Amino acid sequence: MVGGGQLARMTHEAGIPLGIRFKLLCDGPQDSAAQVVQDVVIGDYRDLETLREFAKGCDVVTFDHEHVPTEHLRALEAEGVVIRPGPEALLRAQDKGAMRDALTAIGVPCPRHRIVADPADVAAFAAETGAAAHSASEDGGGRRAGGFPVVLKTVRGGYDGKGVWVVHDTEEAGEPFKAGVPVLAEEKVDFVRELAANVVRSPHGQAVAYPVVESIQVDGVCDTVIAPAPELSAELSARAQQLALTIAGELGVVGHLAVELFETRDGRILVNELAMRPHNSGHWTQDGAVTSQFANHLRAVLDLPLGDPRPRARWTVMANVLGGDYPDMYHAYLHCMARDPGLKIHMYGKDVKPGRKVGHVNTYGDDLADVRERARHAADYLRGTITE
Repeated sequence: MVGGGQLARMTHEAGIPLGIRFKLLCDGPQDSAAQVVQDVVIGDYRDLETLREFAKGCDVVTFDHEHVPTEHLRALEAEGVVIRPGPEALLRAQDKGAMRDALTAIGVPCPRHRIVADPADVAAFAAETGAAAHSASEDGGGRRAGGFPVVLKTVRGGYDGKGVWVVHDTEEAGEPFKAGVPVLAEEKVDFVRELAANVVRSPHGQAVAYPVVESIQVDGVCDTVIAPAPELSAELSARAQQLALTIAGELGVVGHLAVELFETRDGRILVNELAMRPHNSGHWTQDGAVTSQFANHLRAVLDLPLGDPRPRARWTVMANVLGGDYPDMYHAYLHCMARDPGLKIHMYGKDVKPGRKVGHVNTYGDDLADVRERARHAADYLRGTITE
């Protein structure tokens, strides 16, 4: 696995019962996964020779992030290295412009969008989308005259709210262009909530779909995931699952695919982002599903039969644990575990820094309000924002 973060750490954990030998390429020995994997290579994933050496002896190479240069993956594949997901599929998660083009070509509903060259181009795009929203009798997400606000994204490299701006006029639109990288403009969607559809697909075409979840964001970072999404109609849930399965098949995805969605006020779903790896919106599956996203990702990339994605309980809630001013999280276990023996804590071995994802908790049960309160209390206590 290329990448040494918490996704690699938890994927390795899922492979232990299957006897899967795991090799890791990461930045340093203190990376989350490097602390628990035996076979660790320290190196730069942006260097082709490093990737070549790392791939020797590997049956399959997969990833815990989307940042490996596409041209390097193509070179490795041409040399016989098995890359899953393959470079042409992964490109649609690496490059937001390529993603939007590919999804539009197969008829997937997306926000209106365009690659823009400068702030004046952003203003022109805003005017066009504002006029289109008006002609379609939509409220346009609260747009002012001229079609603003507009969402701007760097085409590559953004995550957890980084590389994303909501701009309200031409002056604000100048900031994203300072980095000198391509910028994608999208309409600001007037959505009710964010959803995620997680599916897994194997090389021979077997695929499974997990329940559609609600993903609650705070300052651009995933805070809470509720599985299944409360009060989501059976029709819209099935549509979201089928949409994710269609995307996986049409793009040739092998492994786990997370499709982040907007549920709009007029009852539609629009695709926001894609991730072709285990994903934060699927962490609940570790304790809440028969087969976790991590185990099924491994099964898929190794072309093994996929496991049952059904939930074990009526409700499962995942809450991210973010770093705060309270570094002694292990001492907090005494309170959290005594208060809630059913609580599941997953820590990543990271140094505690304010706002950094350092772990998550899972709770499950039959009463959604109770399950949510238990998850929220544990995450806040571990962070130190509450003390009782």
